[in-house]
Amino acid sequence: MALVKYNNNSISAVTATGLASGALTHIKTLTASSSGTLSFVHGSDGVVLDSTYPIYKFEFINIHPATANTIFQFQTSTNGGSSYGVTYTNTVFLAYHKENGSGSGLNYEAGRDQAQSTAFANLCAEVARSGEADQACSGFLELYNPSSTTFVKHCISRFIKDAATTDMFDQYQAGYMNTTTAINAVRFQMSSGNIDAGKIKLYGIKDS
Repeated sequence: MALVKYNNNSISAVTATGLASGALTHIKTLTASSSGTLSFVHGSDGVVLDSTYPIYKFEFINIHPATANTIFQFQTSTNGGSSYGVTYTNTVFLAYHKENGSGSGLNYEAGRDQAQSTAFANLCAEVARSGEADQACSGFLELYNPSSTTFVKHCISRFIKDAATTDMFDQYQAGYMNTTTAINAVRFQMSSGNIDAGKIKLYGIKDS
């Protein structure tokens, strides 16, 4: 019989009953290797992106571009990845601190947001300076109730990057896909060139 500690008290047996609420369930990991795009398509290669989970979370680990000063982006699909270009509106802001200590700030990034656009949306801007092989970005994107046929689809992201300007950025993005059709595929890419390296992990989150 296994013994565990909870609040410094010994417990002789623990069951999983009732512990699943809010827990992350790993679905799929994709690893970039000079990849033009990385896509998660429901029903393809073990990917689940339907009503199984009300929340889907993508985690990004050391996303490094092959081309300097590019933007890490995403878009969604309602037709199983045959096309990507769901109408999207979002807003972007960030905090920054210069590597040399010469300045810091908090900015609304009007040039980064979109209004009813079908273009790929910016998640993390100007990743990696030319000649700086150690620079990358990491963060997460949460997609809420993508299988709904009643509501538009909300999402929120947060990224940290040591950027092309050698500043440290904490970048936030939130928006909605203006469709009541189920979202069943998500694609990630750089605005120019390939994703040289990095991992994207997809999780499902239960709400009960």
